[in-house]
Amino acid sequence: MTEETHLRDQICTLAKSMFDRGLTGGSTGNISARTRDGGLLMSPTGTSFGRLDPARLSRFGADGRQIEGDRPSKEMPLHTAFYDTRSQTGAVVHLHSCHSVALSTLPDVDEENFLPPITPYSIMQLGRVKLLPIFRPGDPAMGEAVRGLAGKRTAVMLANHGPVVAGEDVEAACYAIEELEATARLALLTRGLGPRMLTEVQVRDVVTTFDVEWDQ
Repeated sequence: MTEETHLRDQICTLAKSMFDRGLTGGSTGNISARTRDGGLLMSPTGTSFGRLDPARLSRFGADGRQIEGDRPSKEMPLHTAFYDTRSQTGAVVHLHSCHSVALSTLPDVDEENFLPPITPYSIMQLGRVKLLPIFRPGDPAMGEAVRGLAGKRTAVMLANHGPVVAGEDVEAACYAIEELEATARLALLTRGLGPRMLTEVQVRDVVTTFDVEWDQ
């Protein structure tokens, strides 16, 4: 098995796992990953995470031109914005996960730090998550909004739409976006109950210990 064949299979396996657990439904969500030659693999437009075909993933060369596969997701500008502004990005995942979308609609959410500090794990895997405004699906302005962050965030939340997370590889990106959704679910479950959050000192300890990008 070649390295690219393994990557294609890994993308489809992880996507199906998220679909099977209800993290994104229908033909929603998109996923991409860098190839060894500097190119890109991406889920095609209108496809379900539950039925991605490794052989039909959109394949781009290092020059950005499509060389094989089906037509890519219309959210490609959103993905390329992360690749272009964060050199360490090896994969990007976007879901329409219910709890994070629900949390994004609430009026008192912190736009600069979307997730409350309920556990250390969202901090470790995501840093600060930026809440972006509502955009029309497929609007190139989403990519421009990410570019405007100048590579300072690994994750954003598109209001009333869904999270987008960049990682060093496809496995890391998927694990991080799952942590984002789990934390959003915890935030909703505990809302109005006066939950005990991590203190500023505890957050700073996590940030320092795990070298988290935080003060940007």
